[in-house]
Amino acid sequence: MTIIQVQAMLEEKAKFIGKLGSIDGADILNIQLRAGEKIPEHHTDNEVLIIVQFGEVRFVIEGVEKLLTPDTILALKPLEDHSLEAITDVCIVVIKLT
Repeated sequence: MTIIQVQAMLEEKAKFIGKLGSIDGADILNIQLRAGEKIPEHHTDNEVLIIVQFGEVRFVIEGVEKLLTPDTILALKPLEDHSLEAITDVCIVVIKLT
């Protein structure tokens, strides 16, 4: 069993991107953004799961816009170009499959 703690970081700084830990087959990251903050287009060589803990975030994946909320999970394929913009303050857990 592994428990990985996600701490609220937006009180300390505006944007937080950091690695929370690793388990067999995956790295777990955390992204916390204030409303209006963006991460420019990029891609990864791995499959990625995006889980919104709170807030709303707009993803653009290969030119297609999707709004993510705590009711949704986004699965990205390797090499899919994507960018994101926080609509509200947002906390995202990223599971990068290795």
